[in-house]
Amino acid sequence: MTKVGIGIIGGGYMGKAHAVAMAAVGAVFNTALRPHLEMVCASSPASAERYRAAYGFARATDQWQVLVNDPAVEAIVIASPQETHREIAEAAFALNKPVFCEKPLGASLEDSRAMVAAAQGQISMTGFNYIRTPASQFARKLIADGVIGDVTWFRGEHTEDFLADPQFPATWRTLGDANGTMGDLAPHMINAALALIGPIDRLIAEVETVHTTRHGGEVTNDDHAQMMCRFGNGAMGQMYFSRISHGRKMGYAYEITGTKGAIKFDQEDQNALWLYTADEPEATRGFRKILTGPAHPDYAPFCQGPGHGTGYQDQIIIEARDFLRAIETKTPVWPTFEDGMAVNQVVAAALQSSRAKTWVNISSL
Repeated sequence: MTKVGIGIIGGGYMGKAHAVAMAAVGAVFNTALRPHLEMVCASSPASAERYRAAYGFARATDQWQVLVNDPAVEAIVIASPQETHREIAEAAFALNKPVFCEKPLGASLEDSRAMVAAAQGQISMTGFNYIRTPASQFARKLIADGVIGDVTWFRGEHTEDFLADPQFPATWRTLGDANGTMGDLAPHMINAALALIGPIDRLIAEVETVHTTRHGGEVTNDDHAQMMCRFGNGAMGQMYFSRISHGRKMGYAYEITGTKGAIKFDQEDQNALWLYTADEPEATRGFRKILTGPAHPDYAPFCQGPGHGTGYQDQIIIEARDFLRAIETKTPVWPTFEDGMAVNQVVAAALQSSRAKTWVNISSL
């Protein structure tokens, strides 16, 4: 086993998730590379030191440049605000250090293109954790194996209600495109659509701010959006994204119809996948609930009991395993920065479509 020094920029919600994942991944997956929590960076010396002590890092700093340039930091996880992603990644790649960056890849399509250019020939990964549940990995396999035939239709949503209350005050979440629904929630379901079905050829979208003002200021980004699309393989698609959907806490859900069957999934019940196969006898034909277990991808390392389930943190641990594997083998592991940029292209096309009120070809971007 070989140690690898990990530096994490950002110690909040996602910074903690990645710190926990790096601390656990070696034991869960018996990885050849064993992460050492070398340094954490936060916005102030006090918060950086607090995260260091809480998560078990060796050192702390409030300057990301210090972390990136430290020789003991051999791989970097970016879990800071979107507008910081590009500069940090470019600096890290200039030193030939592998980078894992949380989605969205950059604060804009221009940022993500620059990050892809900087990553050429080096190890990069973009953080899309939800597609890594055993159920969604199994759904990808079922589709690839032709179990539901040729895909003809896809419906996806990422809906939550954390800003459904119009009395909720203005915060950083209500400022700037990167923090709106199209920057925050939509990338996850767009990534799922690309992973499950394939590239999107063209789309038409509507992007809307429902609560234009909140206590404390104006809202400068979107609350919800909808789009229709046509995939490169000919399948029809529709997606909806919202942060104002009352009652939805983690509404990352999709339905997929093929010529031989169908699949349904909802992240609020993330340990189950629903499968319909058209060749069943009429008397028993219907959707059946498949509970995930050791027979499904990346389940057994966490638990030996079928139906016992995996959770959110486990998705991040799977991501950590993949990142370490990429570093060890010096081979790109999906999703790379290019895959992250592909998502940003769809987001940019949707915003352009909403403004122009017309269909937009992804290739035009």
